[in-house]
Amino acid sequence: MIENTFGKNIIPENEAERLSALHYYRILDSPSEENFDGIARLATQIFQVPVALLSLVDSEEVIFKSNIGMGNAKKANRGKSLCALAVLDHEVTVFEDALKEPCLMANPNVVGDFGLRFYAGAPLITQEGYTIGTLCIIDKKPRHFSDSERKILQGLAKTAMEQIELRRSSIFTIEKLVESNKNLNETQLDLEAAIEELATINDSMETTNDELKKANLELSKSFDLTVSLNEDLQKSETRLRSFISKAPVAFGIFSGENLVVEVANDLLLDIWGQTKSIIGKSLSDILWQNNNQGNLSLFRNIFVTGNSFTKKNVKIDVKTEHLEEEKFFDVIYEALKDENGNVNSVIVIASDVTDEISRKNDLENLNQQLEIALHAGQLGTFSLHIPTGEMESSAQCRRSFGLKEKDRFDYLDFMSKILPEFKQMVNDKVIDSIENKKLYQAEYMILWPDDSKHWISASGLTTYDENDQPKNMIGITHDITDRKNAETQKDDFLNIASHELKTPVTSLKTSIQLLKRLKQNHEMIPKIIDNASISMEKLEVLINDLLNIKRVSDGHLELEKHHFNVSEMLNTSCNHIREEGKYNLIIKGDVEAVAFADEHRIDQVIVNFVNNAVKYAPEASDIILNVEKLPESLKISVTDQGDGISEDIQPFLFDRYYRADPGGKSYSGLGLGLYISAEIIRRHNGEIGVESAPGKGSCFWFTIPDKDFITAK
Repeated sequence: MIENTFGKNIIPENEAERLSALHYYRILDSPSEENFDGIARLATQIFQVPVALLSLVDSEEVIFKSNIGMGNAKKANRGKSLCALAVLDHEVTVFEDALKEPCLMANPNVVGDFGLRFYAGAPLITQEGYTIGTLCIIDKKPRHFSDSERKILQGLAKTAMEQIELRRSSIFTIEKLVESNKNLNETQLDLEAAIEELATINDSMETTNDELKKANLELSKSFDLTVSLNEDLQKSETRLRSFISKAPVAFGIFSGENLVVEVANDLLLDIWGQTKSIIGKSLSDILWQNNNQGNLSLFRNIFVTGNSFTKKNVKIDVKTEHLEEEKFFDVIYEALKDENGNVNSVIVIASDVTDEISRKNDLENLNQQLEIALHAGQLGTFSLHIPTGEMESSAQCRRSFGLKEKDRFDYLDFMSKILPEFKQMVNDKVIDSIENKKLYQAEYMILWPDDSKHWISASGLTTYDENDQPKNMIGITHDITDRKNAETQKDDFLNIASHELKTPVTSLKTSIQLLKRLKQNHEMIPKIIDNASISMEKLEVLINDLLNIKRVSDGHLELEKHHFNVSEMLNTSCNHIREEGKYNLIIKGDVEAVAFADEHRIDQVIVNFVNNAVKYAPEASDIILNVEKLPESLKISVTDQGDGISEDIQPFLFDRYYRADPGGKSYSGLGLGLYISAEIIRRHNGEIGVESAPGKGSCFWFTIPDKDFITAK
């Protein structure tokens, strides 16, 4: 019973006929032969592998007719040899990475000390179509095996099979000759017995004559056999040379100290820009004429020292009759030695790796684009090794967690950063993603080393091994603190807006209801109308702020600039304040200044400044409006004599939705006025600011650059 390590049937349906065909060639257990060893050795050189075998698959064993690179091994158990799989198919059997093949997971050559990783076997197919063995190549590291390389291996296997057929033909011819000689000897003995009594004297002469005839016949048959063998050998050599000439790798052999070109296929000639006319010429003459003395020195050094030379990704311009293109090759120069170990020629093989280089460049470009996209989106990346909890993370990912590039950051470190109220949620989502093969998505708050809190959004997917066990979770992180803060500000704004709009609307509604009831009471109507008018003005201010903030957010806050006198604009501004009679708006400074700006928008800023002075300094009756000409700009300021503003909150006064409530007092408004004012001045290319201190009042100011104003003459 054959020991089978492959987990599948390795006995073909025509096993009996296949074995009969194998035994027909009478090659099993025969000694090594140079013509077969030469084919296997050529395979190791062409494909740059350490092992090549010419294997014959018997009923229970695989016999190595030729063994290059496997020591003194002569045979192997059929149930363990990968050649047992290769004879099941007429095409080349390839395992580019044996560790990824389920049928090889129990094979001792793969998982054992030998460490087989790459295998390619081309079947030896008889003329009747039976697969009796393989020509295979083996490596201890995985590698890609292209279609062109498969064709090369098939061609070598076909040549080996032709040698086997030729060997069997020779054996049959010799056996027939021996049998013929045997029959002739028996006939001769009978003849000698018959004539022995008739002519004893002539017996010796006749015997000698017969022996001469027999020798002549044997010589004639041997000559015919030699001619036949030479013809077969020439056919095989012609096929091999044709195969090498059209091979997808550049190939050449250069013999003797003068490095005479013995073989140079079409691709090598294209690389050198030569024709077949160089065959038989000295390589030194060819390279010298082409000013390529460096390559000539390399060839001579290899011939003298016997050392090999390899170089990867060599860029070469390949010229053909109709095309010139840039290609990349992996090149190897190897010394060929005779049976005494002396170098007699040099072989060069250049494999075209242009497609591999192109794919590598495309992959690098794709990775670069990904890096740019991640950087532009401020996205961090992580890879969590699930069995150990170790985690690799990008610099942006660590920055999002407030860490430096060299800080330790594994899964436990990651969980320690999450605020307690979010830890269980995050852990549950990670486990659910791993167990159910789902997308992991979570938003949570973390604590930085400086005790500041930040929001993180994270997503990830899990990869699994061949046993469907979780291996790595790979994902991205994004600091969404600004977005969360904006959402909070939006919610706060909606609450404020709802409250602020509700008050004047309720008052206006009440006033209208009273007007309906008091249609006949003329004394109360003026007061109610005044209250309604005040509520309407407040409502108008709030609605205008909402409209302006919408225009600012959409980028539609347009300016209509023209020349106007600043003091005249200030005299007509804020009439609603003047009509109350409680406040004095005092205009000072350069009253002749003329600005080139949007008068309506500048008036809107002044109104906002004055309204704030009235709101936050209700007891101070004087409000100073000052116009000042600076060296490069025009400065307009509004000063009150109120309680002043603390330095701690001054940096936030011009932020959206910010409302100052000094002294714990509550004031109406949406917190948009100063933000909109700052946007108006920014559109004018000016500056805006505040100067204030507790108990010393406040001065809000803005400037317009000198290129946008003139002084009246």
